[in-house]
Amino acid sequence: MRAEIQNTVAEIEKSLELLAQRMDYDTAPHRLEEFNARVEDPDLWNDPDKAQKLMRDRQSLVDSMAVHDGIRQELTDHVELIELGEMEEDDEVVSEAEDALKLLAEKAAQKELEALLDGEADSNDTFLEINAGAGGTEACDWAQMLQRMYVRWAEKRGYKVELQSEEAGAEAGIKSCAYKISGHNAYGWLKSESGVHRLVRISPFGKGTRETSFASVWVYPVVDDNIEIEVNPADIRIDTFRSSGAGGQHVNTTDSAVRITHHPTGIVVTSSEKSQHQNRDIAMKALKSRLYQLELDRRNAAINEAHESKGSAGWGNQIRSYVLQPYQMVKDLRTEHETSDTKGVLDGDLDGFMAATLAMDVAGKSRAEAQAD
Repeated sequence: MRAEIQNTVAEIEKSLELLAQRMDYDTAPHRLEEFNARVEDPDLWNDPDKAQKLMRDRQSLVDSMAVHDGIRQELTDHVELIELGEMEEDDEVVSEAEDALKLLAEKAAQKELEALLDGEADSNDTFLEINAGAGGTEACDWAQMLQRMYVRWAEKRGYKVELQSEEAGAEAGIKSCAYKISGHNAYGWLKSESGVHRLVRISPFGKGTRETSFASVWVYPVVDDNIEIEVNPADIRIDTFRSSGAGGQHVNTTDSAVRITHHPTGIVVTSSEKSQHQNRDIAMKALKSRLYQLELDRRNAAINEAHESKGSAGWGNQIRSYVLQPYQMVKDLRTEHETSDTKGVLDGDLDGFMAATLAMDVAGKSRAEAQAD
């Protein structure tokens, strides 16, 4: 076996070792037996929230074991095929197996990175908010482009996407929107997107000039009911109002939209579903999630730095630049990760950017340190 392929096998083995460590592979079968025993308890669904968490935890373990065992089996198969091809001097078989092994190494590295999503709330569902910043109509249009980008990213991953609220722009695009995105590690992946996103392009509104627009993205985890977040009723104001838009698939119209303002922090959350009771429940959960995110910020210096660097949606605060004119480039200013495939990024191809930021966070680097490097 060539030295290059031996190195590829070693890389995969290293990824498998980390995957095994992250899920404590030696005890995994025993823990799965315990999960299965609890699932068979007829009283389990007397507490639906507890039951759902149990089922999510069980599925997470099942998925982790399946990923590890699947990569291990593929590695064994490819290595055996290479050895067999070499014995029979079949260069075509060896070449195909080597190519498959290289693809497996990429897959293993990706799964290794996903295994690093072990923060306190990384596995949770998430709320995603987008707000147009400096730039008027241009910024509202840019905010809608980001809305489309994140919805496509989430749908490609098989996540459930639910619109919570949306405010249309005066002439085009949107002033703001809020989504709940549900799926395993939704928050863990999207948390790196919090910050100001800057767009440079030729104006599509008849100006013919190059314009710079800004929009801010804010991501925070959906808090599980087993995490206690106390909200003093005296600290909040609840308003109801009519929410309506210009129409379209993303716009809800209701007479019972709810806005909750948390006075100590200035946090404002809204919900525009059909039922006022449902709106109040959704908005309160969103508020608790925001308060929980603030607590996570205080505990985690890296997240706190990202939060502080968000600032206003304008010059000097951006985390990523999307340049469509005079050249094509999307560049993350924290990690220096970049690509000229602007169309792919705006169609939701964000994994490379998220992975680079996650790797930076795992390495314990601050944004300033990463930029210095």
